[in-house]
Formats: sequence, structure tokens, C-alpha cells
Amino acid sequence: MLKVTPTDVLSKHSISKNDTSTPASLKQKPSIPIVLTIAGSDSGGGAGIQADIKAISATGSYACSVITAITAQNTLGVSAIFPIPLEHVEKQLDAVFSDLNIVAVKVGMLADCDIIKVVAAKIKQYKPAFLVVDPVMVATSGDLLLKESAISTLKSELLPLADLITPNLPEGAALIGSDVPTNEDAMGDMICELRQLNVNAVLLKGGHLEQDENSNDLLIFQDHFQQLTAKRIHTHNTHGTGCTLSSAIASYLAQGHDLLQAVKLGKQYISNAIAHADELDIGSGHGPVNHFFAGHADV
Repeated sequence: MLKVTPTDVLSKHSISKNDTSTPASLKQKPSIPIVLTIAGSDSGGGAGIQADIKAISATGSYACSVITAITAQNTLGVSAIFPIPLEHVEKQLDAVFSDLNIVAVKVGMLADCDIIKVVAAKIKQYKPAFLVVDPVMVATSGDLLLKESAISTLKSELLPLADLITPNLPEGAALIGSDVPTNEDAMGDMICELRQLNVNAVLLKGGHLEQDENSNDLLIFQDHFQQLTAKRIHTHNTHGTGCTLSSAIASYLAQGHDLLQAVKLGKQYISNAIAHADELDIGSGHGPVNHFFAGHADV
């Protein structure tokens, strides 16, 4: 997939430098990069499309969306999943790509093989500059969100197109067919097999190692990896953390940051959102993170 920076991607509405009839004030008007999220809807508002739009907006980009499934969901769990008909998923994709200057795409919940294939085909057709895939398989509550039969399709059709995939430990284990690691040594043992997924980079998230003092992630490239460390924050309100992080990374990529810096900024953002999560009182189960912490707190 062709990779270009946001400054290389010109909107069809961009003003020519030679157009002297355009007022200077319009020529100098800054543009906000557009980020598309392709994911499922969370009726509880803490994860999925709703979390993605909040994170993209809070980190300074413009969010648009394509909904792949409707979940009946709250902080206690997922009670039903209704996949959007394929024709309508395709029409949503064509609608936003044909009109909006989308710089980065974040992909989340896709539910089944057919939707994965449609999304992959449209990514190949429209060639956005950046693609971040959060291989959503299991909700924070433990509910299965991706059919097991669809994992191979995800690996063959979509992951090779991505600049970055962001699995947590259970998702990473499912992608390579291993046991879920229970310590950092076992987490490190996953590196070689994750490199065989034919992806540009993998952010393996260590948040499930709850016994550790820090929350350590591994940013894995083909020839090296880097450990990213943050202080572990103890809270029951962690619903939507993966959606939020991957969306923030896509937002920062769209703004022109390189991959390493976008990941670091995304990790900083989600750490703050988790740190302020207990300021919210949402539901009786795993509450959401606080996406807009900066708007009403000293950070």
C-alpha cells in the first residue's frame, strides 16, 4: 500500500497556489486531518464507534465512521450482535471515501469473513495513507466479538495492508495460535511468531498482565522491537481502552507524526484517559475511560 504523509495528500477541495483570486485568509486556513473509523457500534457509548469518535476528536482530528455491526451492549456485557448488511457497509465506505479526504483509517470490530473482505477490498481501492487495525476479538467483559472462522480471513486479507496492528495479549495469542501469556517473558516469546503475520508493525499490549507494576507494550518491527512503559493505573473502568488507543494512534498518524511517535502519543493519551476514568460514574460494570479528561481536569 502506498504510504504518503498528510501533506502529500491533497483534498479535492484544495486551493491551487496559482489561484490569485482566492483570498489569502482562505489559503492560510489550517486543515484538520480526517480519520475514518470502521467498527461496530456500542450502545453503551464506551467502546466501538462511539469511543473511536471521542478519541479522534479529543486528539485533534476530524472523525467519520462506517458501522459494521450494531451491538446491544452496556458496561456489563454484550447481549446481541447484528451485522450490518454487506451492501450497506460497502455503500458507507464509498460514500465517505468518494467525498472526504481521509488520511488515516482505523479498523475495529468486523464480526465475520464477508465484512472483512469488503473492507479490505475498499482499502485497496481507495488507498488511504495510513491504516491501523485493532483486531477486535474479545470485549473487556470476555464476550466473543469475532467469529473464530474469520480469524484466518483477517490474517490473509486485511492485516497485510496495515501500517500497525494493535492486539492485546488474548488477541495476539489468537492470531498466532498460542497460549495467552501470563508474564513478560512469555509475552516476549510471541515476538517471532507475530513477525510472521506479514504486517508492517505490531503493538502487542501488555495490559492483561495485571500483576505487573507497569503496563508494558511491545512495538514490534521486522528487525527490532521497542518496549513502551507506563505506570499501571488500577481502576475498574477500562471499557474501550483498545478502541481508544488505536483511534488515537490513527489520529496522530494523520497529523504527520511518524509511527513510533504516534504510538507514544497514543499511549500517553490512553494513560491519561484511564487515570481520569474514575471521575465518571457510568454503569454498574466496566465503565469507560474518560476521553475528554483534558477539557475539565488539570493534566
